[in-house]
Amino acid sequence: MYAAALFDLDGTLIDTEPRSQEAWSRLFRSHAVPYDDAIIRGFAGRPAREALGDHVHRFSGRTVDELFAEAIHYTTLADMPAVDTVPGALELVSRLRASGVPVGLVTSGTREYARHELDALGALHLFDVMVTADDVARGKPDPQGYLAGCAALGVEPSATVVFEDAPAGVAAAKAAGARCIAISARQPHEALAAADLIVPDLTDIAWPPRFRPVAAVTGSEG
Repeated sequence: MYAAALFDLDGTLIDTEPRSQEAWSRLFRSHAVPYDDAIIRGFAGRPAREALGDHVHRFSGRTVDELFAEAIHYTTLADMPAVDTVPGALELVSRLRASGVPVGLVTSGTREYARHELDALGALHLFDVMVTADDVARGKPDPQGYLAGCAALGVEPSATVVFEDAPAGVAAAKAAGARCIAISARQPHEALAAADLIVPDLTDIAWPPRFRPVAAVTGSEG
């Protein structure tokens, strides 16, 4: 029933959220701009410049591009949290590829960033298509990226499973018409409630996945 898989990058394939959250927190602290956990979580899964646009008015005399460059600089510092792969992620992608399932990446990061991170993992070759923030006019939670990923793979969204970790990404996948499996490691379950399945990581993911019944649609499992 499911013909293809699309993966988010940050928080889904690689666990960059601790690093990202610290970089955003450091940005707010360095400018003495008040923030809380909800504000920092709000950056997850969204294009960085779009998310910064919601707050730039609070940073006196600064532009979005200046703030973005400063945050990126923080991610390169030696005292930032380490980045690791999400358990089971690369194994799942490799298994899907070996089974002939088309696999794509849809990320809110730039193409340069995505290629760098995947190349560092030796995983760049695993993806048939890549849709980045450079390829869309509107980022997640808008469905444009996932619709573009499905079109590039030549599959219908209804026959696609999306793997995500952030509320914005889940919203984008569902708005596109795809099924969504969400990873709950960095987000509360209630923030991911729109997903069709919530898992702690990507170990032991069956393909095709077995989702909970959707009685309003078919009355049976998808």
